Amino acid sequence: MSATNESYTCGELLTRLLRAYGVELVFGIPGVHTVELYRGLPASGIRHITPRHEQGAGFMADGYARVSGKPGVCWIITGPGMSNILTAMAQAKADSVPMLVISSVNPIHTGGSGEGHLHELDNQQALVSQVCAFSQTVWRPEELPKVLARAFTLFAGSRPQPVHIQLPLDVIRAEAGHVPVQTAALPLPPQPHPHSLDQAAALLADARQPVVLYGGGCRRAAAEAQALAETLDAPVALTINAKGLLPPGHPLSTGSNQSLPAFRQLLAEADVVLAVGTELGETDYDVVFDGGMRINGRLIRADIDPAQLNRPLLSSVAVLGDAAAVLDGLNRRLRDGNRQQPWQRNGAARAAAVRAAAAADFPPAWQAQLGLLQWLRRQWPDAVVVGDSTQPVYSGNHGYEALAPGSWFNAATGYGTLGYALPAGIGAALATGRPVVALVGDGGLQFTLSELISGVEAGVPLLLLVWNNQGYDEIRRYMQRRGLPAIGVDIRIPDFALISRGMGAHYAAPNSVAALQQALQQARSATVPTVVEISEGAAWLDELAAAYQPFA
Repeated sequence: MSATNESYTCGELLTRLLRAYGVELVFGIPGVHTVELYRGLPASGIRHITPRHEQGAGFMADGYARVSGKPGVCWIITGPGMSNILTAMAQAKADSVPMLVISSVNPIHTGGSGEGHLHELDNQQALVSQVCAFSQTVWRPEELPKVLARAFTLFAGSRPQPVHIQLPLDVIRAEAGHVPVQTAALPLPPQPHPHSLDQAAALLADARQPVVLYGGGCRRAAAEAQALAETLDAPVALTINAKGLLPPGHPLSTGSNQSLPAFRQLLAEADVVLAVGTELGETDYDVVFDGGMRINGRLIRADIDPAQLNRPLLSSVAVLGDAAAVLDGLNRRLRDGNRQQPWQRNGAARAAAVRAAAAADFPPAWQAQLGLLQWLRRQWPDAVVVGDSTQPVYSGNHGYEALAPGSWFNAATGYGTLGYALPAGIGAALATGRPVVALVGDGGLQFTLSELISGVEAGVPLLLLVWNNQGYDEIRRYMQRRGLPAIGVDIRIPDFALISRGMGAHYAAPNSVAALQQALQQARSATVPTVVEISEGAAWLDELAAAYQPFA
């Protein structure tokens, strides 16, 4: 698009460019250093959501991006706004979530002066650069289209991560009518090289006991992932962000139990291991933190990010490319190779043995939590469940079977933050018409409880399920097992009923399964969040525990 004689600022140019790239929603808290970004917002058609803290803005953008597949966009003030959002950016980077954080920074002539200007940091870009793919300053309005093109090119054609773009205050206000509102042609994800696919297919064709590891990088390639697993007749493990790639009860699925002894033995006995779209990270493969994962066979890695292909383990074959293209290419080679093995891989039997052993390892306390989650899935089969770091999420990461990719994600993986579920659930609900459940503990909720009123204000029909175990119970038990004094974990729990109603949300504390079902029905038709508080150990949960069926 060519420039016109129209007059507009660089801040208005930014809004026009974002809309041209398909941005429909931004999360931000206006401040004196960002108000000029808002000048062009009414005419753009972009909706603005106001969280109550910049960390909440980042978590909302994260949840929105995971469900919509589009980058979540935040407008953040200089200094404290950027330091507040760093945790959310770090979580998004760890989980490969596209996020565009646009901030102000002090005027060019005062940058790094140390003279005590409002919101001044010595080097804001250096601070932020640790939690994003890149951080770039726009020094002149003419640079803005190119910098945004760089960001959206990364989102489209490589491993998604947060990107930070900062504009000095004088640049935001600068005249930009001479700059065209021009977007870039965006690339398709990289396609795998045929030679790499041939190498991988040759190893897999000769494998007698293959094992497949699918990660979150495959979540938009469910059909291809399932087809390849069935072609190989190989047991499959899914990371937390890959849940739903195989449907519940699929005979080749071992669930997400890579840290349990039975799966570790299966993995150690495999002669070929195929890992696609997974970084083989600790929070998926070693949640017991003992370094006990072993791959003794040949390792085939496939990833969109070349940096992931040989860490933490060296690969026998490295395939660079988009997961869907890799899986489809391997499946065609193996399916059409007309090669008949004289042996049986017995994938279903091997997977069933792992499932049975894993279920036997599930602690008794998990029964009620997993029963609740399974019951909830039956009530709302189309729901997206967004989790915090809380006990039902930990058990669900092992024993919950998602019905579709992207319908179960949480902050108990990767960076492992607290306070994620509520704001991320709001973002997810803004991205979809499906019901969204945010699952959080009574301790973690207090990190971002103020965002409940943001959800009310945005008209989000979110179900906030609060698991009340009276403080930081997981840490309390962790300290007790190690003979440590349980200090700092028995925190005061607020009156969630009073707070919920004071913020304009609905509230329920069910005392039976029937009461819980009634609360869900009311939440489904609500136009604001509904807080449902469940006390750990409540007797009525026994009914759900008795009905739980592992891996079903």
